[in-house]
Amino acid sequence: QVQLVESGGGLVQAGGSLRLSCVVSGSIFSILAASWFRQGPGKQRELVAVVSSGGSTSYADSVKGRFTISRDNVKSTVYLQMNSLKPDDTAVYYCNVNGGSPWYNSWGQGTQVTVSS
Repeated sequence: QVQLVESGGGLVQAGGSLRLSCVVSGSIFSILAASWFRQGPGKQRELVAVVSSGGSTSYADSVKGRFTISRDNVKSTVYLQMNSLKPDDTAVYYCNVNGGSPWYNSWGQGTQVTVSS
């Protein structure tokens, strides 16, 4: 079973930066796609960024140019570097991994990011 542990959330002023980390247990991380989602107050959970097992990335329009997703297969960790943060980025951020055979689809517990104006 794959388990995920997120860290790096916190309170930051608008314009500031944070880096989220998600450590994935197990030996299959390298074959899994990894994503960051977020759920703001009163909002549905939305996809923020994805990195494939091969390293290809994609982003939500709202974070393009400000956020960077990356992965370190040696450390079994996926990162989300968040720059130029805005109050609208306030949310609980969740890490997700999926893929493999049998199919894995696992979520972290979430980490709170609060951006003050």
